[in-house]
Amino acid sequence: MTTTTMNLFHFLDPAFLVATFGLFGVFAIVFAESGLFFGFFLPGDSLLFTAGLLASQGHFNILVLWIGCMFCAIVGDSVGYAFGRKVGPKIFNREDSFFFHKKHVERTSAFYEKYGKKTIILARFVPIVRTFAPILAGVGQMEYRTFISFNVIGGVLWSTLLIFLGYVLGSLIPSIDKYLLPIVLLIIVISFLPILFEYWKSTRGIQPKAPADRV
Repeated sequence: MTTTTMNLFHFLDPAFLVATFGLFGVFAIVFAESGLFFGFFLPGDSLLFTAGLLASQGHFNILVLWIGCMFCAIVGDSVGYAFGRKVGPKIFNREDSFFFHKKHVERTSAFYEKYGKKTIILARFVPIVRTFAPILAGVGQMEYRTFISFNVIGGVLWSTLLIFLGYVLGSLIPSIDKYLLPIVLLIIVISFLPILFEYWKSTRGIQPKAPADRV
């Protein structure tokens, strides 16, 4: 395995990220993955779970972690929304690069086709889609009052569920850190299931039902 590949693997490993960058690193990653299009590859669900688990072991103050992650998730989505409003439909013509792929935008558009405005909440639990959902909300000129309402609900639910899942399990199960890697891998697999399911449906020619609300 090359040095570059190893470095990339480290930046996908939530335990390494938390141990290396600490609490403010967690906040920065949550912010970046929530609304900066180049942050789509960063861990989200597994990072929050790992941080919550480490908080149960005394590494972080759970309230500071929880409030900080909620705040950064909400602000990150708001920045993504502002970016989408500024860039507009031109994002669909943007050339592919290491940090940007049109397929991510298309996948998020499919989510909007199926779930409408609720995508802002549901996308929190779907990797990649959660990064591009606020951007496309801005592109589609979603009313900001509507956006911020769904944004706050999604940010609070996502942060609370995953952080406290890690915190509770870490408090109840002795030496759970020994099983951190398989648990994180399981979370990653589960989080990608919606994308895999949508892909499976598309290969079978199943069209999503139109939602009652649009962007």
